[in-house]
Amino acid sequence: MGMYVAVRGWLEFDHGQREQVERTLAEHRDDQYAGGWAFPARPFNSTLYVFYGGDIREQAVASFREQVAELARLNPVDDDLDRPVGFFLLSDERQGSTSWTIRDGEVADTVAPADLRWFAERP
Repeated sequence: MGMYVAVRGWLEFDHGQREQVERTLAEHRDDQYAGGWAFPARPFNSTLYVFYGGDIREQAVASFREQVAELARLNPVDDDLDRPVGFFLLSDERQGSTSWTIRDGEVADTVAPADLRWFAERP
């Protein structure tokens, strides 16, 4: 059957990248966990925050991570050359926790910061 992993996090984009983000996510729309992505209803402020929240099977984590990595590699759209940045916290039923930090086109896997590990604790 498999274990579930709680995945929650966000990526930050330039509003000019929204079309690229939507296109990338549409390529994965058949994925059973694609429904966890959320966009703001309308643009506001200067940053586009795209959120994800959902419980996914452990065997789907690698595929989901590759989707996040695709988004991390999106090309900058302005002279600042800013790449997407973000953070994801993953916790599993064994009370393990991992974090992904997205920066400079890369996804770095680390043990979740100690002050966030309480998310993984199950009563």
